[in-house]
Amino acid sequence: MKEFWNERYAGTEFAYGKKPNEFLLAECHRIKPGRVLCLAEGEGRNASFLASKGFTVTAVDQSKQGLEKTKELGRELGVEITTIEADLEDFEIAPSYWDGIVSISAHLSPSTRKKIHRQVVSGLKPGGILILEAYTENHLEMPGIGGPPANQKEMFMSLSELEIELAGLDFVIAKETERNFNEGQYHQGLSAVVQVVAKRAVGKA
Repeated sequence: MKEFWNERYAGTEFAYGKKPNEFLLAECHRIKPGRVLCLAEGEGRNASFLASKGFTVTAVDQSKQGLEKTKELGRELGVEITTIEADLEDFEIAPSYWDGIVSISAHLSPSTRKKIHRQVVSGLKPGGILILEAYTENHLEMPGIGGPPANQKEMFMSLSELEIELAGLDFVIAKETERNFNEGQYHQGLSAVVQVVAKRAVGKA
């Protein structure tokens, strides 16, 4: 998969554009000022936006090409982003450390996804916020472009699975919905997604 993403991010164009994800844009006000972790961040559009809002941002991705473009976009916007080249299968989220964690289209194998989501729950500080958007399997019947291929259905997410995997967080927003994408070449048109904003309760250590 690393080779796939390096190839996708190799060109001068930004595969998913330079603007932040619309759900993140609408909901990032819920994150208190502080440290934010962006999972499977790709070329840095969300990380750069959050850094421009004053957050201290760390972007994790397996693609060296993607992280180089993350730094490029950060320079373009005059912000600094810490980048970590790592497969999320091997990445460890520090416990009770993050004011916010962002997971936008971070489609993973079920085993890796469950592992990461357990760490998300413990990795947030009390009061910390998770913002997640991902494609659901219903997207295969939609006209929009995006999401895992049809032969990797296990990588789609569903609200019912996320409610189990993120047990321990309080859900502020939790819905499966349809919306129009206009994010670069690879996220376009009417699409089916799951959207979650979840909070680690204050007092939970």
